[in-house]
Amino acid sequence: MKYISFLLVLILWACDDRDKKGQLLDTPTSGTIKIAVDESLKPLMQAEVEGFEGNYPDAHVKAEYTSEEAAIQALLKDSVRIAVVTRKLLPYERQKLDSVKIKGTEFVFAKEAIAVIVHKDNPDSLLRWDQLNDMLQGKSTSWDQLYPSSKLGDLQIVFDHPRSGIVRYLMDTLGLKSLPANCFAANTNEAVVNYVAKTKNAMGLIGLSWISDKDDPNANKFLATVKVVGIAREDEYLKPYKAYIALKKYPLSRSVVMISREARTGLGSGFITYAGSDKGQKIVLKAGLLPAKAPVRLVEISRKPLGKIVKE
Repeated sequence: MKYISFLLVLILWACDDRDKKGQLLDTPTSGTIKIAVDESLKPLMQAEVEGFEGNYPDAHVKAEYTSEEAAIQALLKDSVRIAVVTRKLLPYERQKLDSVKIKGTEFVFAKEAIAVIVHKDNPDSLLRWDQLNDMLQGKSTSWDQLYPSSKLGDLQIVFDHPRSGIVRYLMDTLGLKSLPANCFAANTNEAVVNYVAKTKNAMGLIGLSWISDKDDPNANKFLATVKVVGIAREDEYLKPYKAYIALKKYPLSRSVVMISREARTGLGSGFITYAGSDKGQKIVLKAGLLPAKAPVRLVEISRKPLGKIVKE
């Protein structure tokens, strides 16, 4: 009888997928994995993780919110299964995965943007692209260089982390080698908002998802303390709204990329599939961002006056 019981246990054990140590392997809808996320994307990814775990109670995604560079390094070192950042792998990074026979899957599941914010009492909330360039090159270091009538004094520029996706994007886009002395890091996007809310001469750079969800109490609290700057590449000053991101008009738009080193179909694959599904893309839309797969309906409103209405 004992032999039969042991045999049944052995059969059941063999039916499950296990690793070399005999530990149960995760599946697309169960198990536990670690992921690393650029902190500027934290509100969006918190919503995606919550939605995924709500649909699959046996799935547990532990997210570490850090800088973009740290997230990618954690992926390359096999400390996490997925990195969620705003760029794809560089050639030398892909070679590191290739050297251990890992394909490295990249999936763009959302379009996001960098929002520029100023103090709520700042009368100047419009910025030309050349002015932004001059600021980040250190050519303009005081507010009156941007707006001659300004009395705010020296300009302070604050961002999240020296190795963040925001800093990397700006330096790549504007061709910068370094940032000027009046730029400093506050460590997190929330700290950037709080600093700008208390400092009249500060200008901050944050991930859009921190202020884009109008149903999020934290986003509304932040928006009550700061102004979002309109940026113009040409004649029209635009704020980071979904429509302008979709039409590729807002100049600081960027993609959100999930990079996986998973060599089989496990929980990482399940999470990526969920993010790209109808449910996952609706979360992106609700967050005030642009889904990469789901269609977005853009409605053009005519500002022309109506003609005379003829009564019958």
